[in-house]
Amino acid sequence: MQRGSDRMSAHRDDAMKHELRDFLRSGHPTRTEEWQDPEPAADDDPAIAGGPVVPNTAPESLETLRLELARFLGRTSFPADPRALIDVLREKNAPAHLAGSLERLPDKEHYANAHELALAVVGAGSS
Repeated sequence: MQRGSDRMSAHRDDAMKHELRDFLRSGHPTRTEEWQDPEPAADDDPAIAGGPVVPNTAPESLETLRLELARFLGRTSFPADPRALIDVLREKNAPAHLAGSLERLPDKEHYANAHELALAVVGAGSS
């Protein structure tokens, strides 16, 4: 049901749909003049389209490790011991270095969340 508060009339709306039909079907710009195409991303633009922007991408970074562990483990995996968490990581096809980093932890410890786990992994790696 049309309420009449549209900015465009129904005829203009249909005309705009017709203009965009080919563009939406093709999946790429359909203009013949190159100057009308949108400008591509610059080399120094942040890599937002490729995935999440993380605060520090160094492999030994606590923030990066916590982010990766939380992404694969989620809230339902905790509290748990390292063996159970390794099984969850392998089940969810996490990178091998994550499961490998948990293998150095003592089996009798239990971790309540990804932050505690990341702290233990960083602490075990430095000793």
